[in-house]
Amino acid sequence: MTVSPSTGQGAAFAGQRLDLFGLPLDVISLPQTLEVLSSWMFTAPRAAHTVVTLNPEIIVQSRTQPAFVDAMQSADLVTADGVGIVYAARQLRQVTVPRAPGYDIVRGLMARHGPELRVFFLGAKPGVAEQAAQNAVRDYGIQVAGIHHGYFQPEEDQRVAELVRDSGAHLLLTAMGAGRQEVFNQYWRQVLGVPVAIGCGGVIDVLAGTADLAPAWTRKLGVEFIWRVGLDRKRWNRAPRLLQFVQLVRAEKKRLRTSR
Repeated sequence: MTVSPSTGQGAAFAGQRLDLFGLPLDVISLPQTLEVLSSWMFTAPRAAHTVVTLNPEIIVQSRTQPAFVDAMQSADLVTADGVGIVYAARQLRQVTVPRAPGYDIVRGLMARHGPELRVFFLGAKPGVAEQAAQNAVRDYGIQVAGIHHGYFQPEEDQRVAELVRDSGAHLLLTAMGAGRQEVFNQYWRQVLGVPVAIGCGGVIDVLAGTADLAPAWTRKLGVEFIWRVGLDRKRWNRAPRLLQFVQLVRAEKKRLRTSR
């Protein structure tokens, strides 16, 4: 699958945008992110926007996936999800980038808008999105626009995209794994017609209670990825990507220094 040209996109974030390994990164704080996304969701006429929360693993993974790169380059907003991105921006661009993690964005939007917010939960294993939706209704009073698990084949993408379109959602939470979720959101954005579609990884699992949210102190320091990898054996095979990312940053810093 190749990503469709980004024609007819909504207005992108107008602030400072950096280039990090050929990928965009917006210099935007969490409060600013919530303001921008709220405006997109509730300002007429409705326009489709995609949001990417960038972390080191995504950067490493995208280097062998051109469609993934295209999807991120076409995104309307790309936030710094992890401390690794903050580190890379400081080392390579001499810019301090605030963090706006996916979970904090989703929770912030739900808390801010409550009953006026229609959310479509797309992703995770069958039954998990249903539990996440129930918990979100209980905790934030949001409206559930629709629910669908993330275990469907690419030939079913259009059917699912049309299901989202017909739901009238303001916010689409797409949790199908890095790469798959961003490409889906971008490729089908005009069919989806959702004001904000965000690839949010394990956020649905956290909302459902099937995955633990990292402790507050790790999130404050931006090291929650290390906490998760250390405690979850299923994540151990992902740890080498973090090391590879550090190596990428060091190599790029050396290249920039010698090219001056």
